Amino acid sequence: MAVVGGGQLARMMQQQAIALGVHLRVLVESPTVATAQVVPDAPVGAASDASAVRALVDGAQVLTFEHEHVPNDLLRELEADGVPVRPGPDALVHAQDKIVMRTRLTEVGAPCPAWAAVRTEAGLAAFGDATGWPVVVKTARGGYDGKGVRVVRSAVEAADWLEALAPGDALLAEEKVPFTRELAVLVARRPTGGPDGAGEVRSWPVVQTVQQDGVCFEVLAPAPDLDEATAARAREVGERIAVGLGVTGVLAVEMFEVHHDDGSSRLVVNELAMRPHNSGHWTIDGAVTSQFEQHLRAVLDWPLGGTGASAEHSVMVNLLGSALQDPRTAYPELMARYPEAKVHLYGKEVRPGRKLGHVTVTGPDLAEARRVAHGAVALLRGDGLEVESITEDDSDHVDR
Repeated sequence: MAVVGGGQLARMMQQQAIALGVHLRVLVESPTVATAQVVPDAPVGAASDASAVRALVDGAQVLTFEHEHVPNDLLRELEADGVPVRPGPDALVHAQDKIVMRTRLTEVGAPCPAWAAVRTEAGLAAFGDATGWPVVVKTARGGYDGKGVRVVRSAVEAADWLEALAPGDALLAEEKVPFTRELAVLVARRPTGGPDGAGEVRSWPVVQTVQQDGVCFEVLAPAPDLDEATAARAREVGERIAVGLGVTGVLAVEMFEVHHDDGSSRLVVNELAMRPHNSGHWTIDGAVTSQFEQHLRAVLDWPLGGTGASAEHSVMVNLLGSALQDPRTAYPELMARYPEAKVHLYGKEVRPGRKLGHVTVTGPDLAEARRVAHGAVALLRGDGLEVESITEDDSDHVDR
């Protein structure tokens, strides 16, 4: 199997590939990135380099991705040459272009905020006047983890983005949804096995996500105090999108939950990701089938695994930056204090705010699971922790 992208998602795919006996060949950005450290077959090249991608897929059973930043034209050429591309370019474009996404989601009846493609200050001003200020403005392509997003109170606050647009391009303007909390639905679909040619589709329990500076910081699975009707509606929307967009693999559908004064609530779809997603990392330790195993099954068109939770509660907390040169120096105290915590580090160099890993804790008590997960991450961040550096020999031992 060929995979484009050498970040932590492909690194975690490798763990499941080993268990299933699947050989991964991963196109990585450099010899030192997260996936290159654990995948022997890891040629170096850019996702935009046609020759590198073609060499990657030579002899591969299928091509998949750990990020969406692959030229769509190249993927269409590969499909025309007989390479199974999953998700295919017709589906992947909805995760690459937010205006294409909004157009198609509206067509399939998914709940969306009021939106418009805007190219001028006058167009943005008209949208804001009609829906109410402030409004959210997004670049159509390239944004992630809060990048490429602005909340503006007048059209002039997006003037620089509008002036920089290439001919024919546009920005996405959306109403600012007064949401109560953020939810996410993770869905997997394979091409065959389902009724009416829709493919087999399975979704995991709906989760609540908590953001920090535009980056996912915490995931609670299942979303606490979510009524069954809303949970069922969220999963139905996610599965409808997976089928309607023809997704093969894992799809993450990020949603807003909006509560009304009369006690009712509604869901609004915010973003999509067609790959394993941060909101699904809890499935490694808290579900029958992890999102990474499921993604491999789906793109290989193997029967999908069960998606039920294996624990009453799962809490996943991201490690975003650290005061420690090597967060592993916290292991002795962390493991002694929180033996139930499951630590996943990504082999990345420490930088401020960088996503370095995550901790998952499962159990019957949500408050206790949150306490342990946050405590473990605090130690990995170096909050109040003073330990000696790991020696090179110790580092090799930890890696194994």
